[in-house]
Amino acid sequence: MSKMRAVQIEKPGGDFQLVERAIPEPIAGQVRVKVEACGICYSDRYVKDGLNPLIKYPRIPGHEVVGVIDRVGTGVSGWNIGERVGIGWHGGHCFECRPCRHGDFINCQNTKTTAISHDGGYAEYMVSPSDALARVPTQLSSAEAAPLMCAGITTYNALRNSRARAGDLVAIQGIGGLGHLAIQFAAKMGFRTIAISRGKDKEKSARQLGADEFIDAASDNVSDALQSMGGARVIIATAPSAAGVGTLLSGLGVNGQLVLLAGTGEPFTVTPAQLVRGRKSIQGWASGHAGDWEDTLNFCALTGIRPIIETVPLKQAAKAYQRMMSNQARFRMVLEISKS
Repeated sequence: MSKMRAVQIEKPGGDFQLVERAIPEPIAGQVRVKVEACGICYSDRYVKDGLNPLIKYPRIPGHEVVGVIDRVGTGVSGWNIGERVGIGWHGGHCFECRPCRHGDFINCQNTKTTAISHDGGYAEYMVSPSDALARVPTQLSSAEAAPLMCAGITTYNALRNSRARAGDLVAIQGIGGLGHLAIQFAAKMGFRTIAISRGKDKEKSARQLGADEFIDAASDNVSDALQSMGGARVIIATAPSAAGVGTLLSGLGVNGQLVLLAGTGEPFTVTPAQLVRGRKSIQGWASGHAGDWEDTLNFCALTGIRPIIETVPLKQAAKAYQRMMSNQARFRMVLEISKS
């Protein structure tokens, strides 16, 4: 039986283990992908730390996957051997229950989630449902495309589904793995883009990414600064703290929308008056489906948007994960599987 290298978690809270495993075979409705690159995401902690009761161990993490189809299971149409594809967090949907029909894949118990329902991309090969595939444009390298399968789709989808329209003031809070992509998307979508982060040293990077203005949250009053510009139509919060949500909300203009892409799970305090005055709202957003991934990839190919990445070989997955989780990465870590 042919073998492959893979990095697995043997049990909840376990260490990353570089092992040899049998190369998986696709069943009906699946394809097998020879993995070229896999991004490391904060959400990999769900597998690492056992935060989802549906996970069966040992499990291979990784839901920012790009590779080439090398085998096609029975009943699969529209996909061929040799095509380069991306696979993200939401690894296939039946669309039979109410949550799926309304796009609520997070709360659908039938969702086939990459690296939770089945093994992910920290490996030389993986299998995936065919309805979880997105075609990758030739303009993007596999390493560049990988983080777009989660960090990219989350920020792109949140912005394009927000209330903002070209010319509106949109603020991006946080300049990290999500934020550095959100700034690029906002600028290319034609928004007046404001970057918010702590420290004046972040301004140069923010402007290089496409921000029109920069607000230093360490020294400036964020809500006052935004109100002096007319108030934000939309604020995308990529690194919100419980204490900071109220401040961001106060920076919105009339009919403004605060969109939360990440959070610690801590409760935050907002008064009804903050929402009623100016008809403001708060919304959460997470990821998307395969069609959204493809839209994200195509938009990046068209506009020149690229994630800023550091690449490492598969055997360094543990170090790369720690670098990502400790906020030392600039700005995303990617495993290049072919590297020795």
